[in-house]
Amino acid sequence: MTRTIIAALCLAAGLCSAAWGQAKNNVPDPILGAPTVTVEHIKVHGASLEGNLEGDAVDRDVIVFLPPSYASDTSRRYPVVYALHGYSIGAEQWSQEIHVPQTIEGAYAKGAKGMIVVLPDSKTVHNGSMYSSSVTTGDFENFIARDLVAYIDSHYRTIPRRESRGLVGHSMGGYGAIRIGMKHADVFGSLYIMSPCCLSPRDAGSFKPEDLAALEAVKTSEDSAKLPFFARAQLASAAAWSPDPKKPPLYLDLPTGDDQNRVLAKWAANAPLAFIDQYVAGLKRYRAIALDVGDQDGLRIDTGKLHDILDTYGIANTFEVYPGTHVSNVAFRFQDHVMPFFSNTLSFEQQ
Repeated sequence: MTRTIIAALCLAAGLCSAAWGQAKNNVPDPILGAPTVTVEHIKVHGASLEGNLEGDAVDRDVIVFLPPSYASDTSRRYPVVYALHGYSIGAEQWSQEIHVPQTIEGAYAKGAKGMIVVLPDSKTVHNGSMYSSSVTTGDFENFIARDLVAYIDSHYRTIPRRESRGLVGHSMGGYGAIRIGMKHADVFGSLYIMSPCCLSPRDAGSFKPEDLAALEAVKTSEDSAKLPFFARAQLASAAAWSPDPKKPPLYLDLPTGDDQNRVLAKWAANAPLAFIDQYVAGLKRYRAIALDVGDQDGLRIDTGKLHDILDTYGIANTFEVYPGTHVSNVAFRFQDHVMPFFSNTLSFEQQ
């Protein structure tokens, strides 16, 4: 992981020191007379997470935003947008970062059509699941694509077709959106990828010896909580991408010592820029794909590479580099770009 990517991830978590600089998360002004959405806080059982070795919660917090007409128009069904949070934050903090429900209501005031918006919590012992499949953390990839979708479809008036489901995420959530989107094109119909992290394979030069020594000294979740942002993110990556059920208490392999190349090869196998070629057919099924990233975001280069690969394969997509840092304008983007994108690309056809 390059220094610029580390900085961007720090910004996403709001944990940067003065040396990295501070990013302001700008918020749109409320729109007078905007329609009101209904907010529900629920728990969703994740069968895909059962038996995870970390002991991460199997019943996950989920925030659901119902459109203004949901209660009054009881015969109407709605598309669903699933929005994935970044590393070190959960669904509640993500809701504050994108400033919902205000930005959802603002989008409706500006003409977006009514949708159900779902924010699942995927925070783990080491602060992030990477939306991956691991015996250590549990299978968060299938929790999102299968368990959560099935729950929402069975408990709300959805249009239960892939053409009426959207998937969006920011930072680690952007990684999750492209990873899950590639592998589950049978579930989702449109993708919006915001400032995705972790797209490229990492090499041995990405790690300082003192950082690796600090990781090797971790024996408990309490030790993990004391680590600085970057080191803890490596534990999350290891739990997601190099799990080891025979290595209690953390149940993971670190990219250290003689194991370094073997572990980094496993991490590389989870880098979307390395495995995207296997999922071209699925990506071509999407009704629309959008990518965006700030011009001051260290993740801009890799996001551009993802766009270039999509173009190479003739996969229709839009790509915008907007003025801003990793988090500075994410609330504006959600209101003025993400919500209208899904309003225009998902199917609202009633069953």
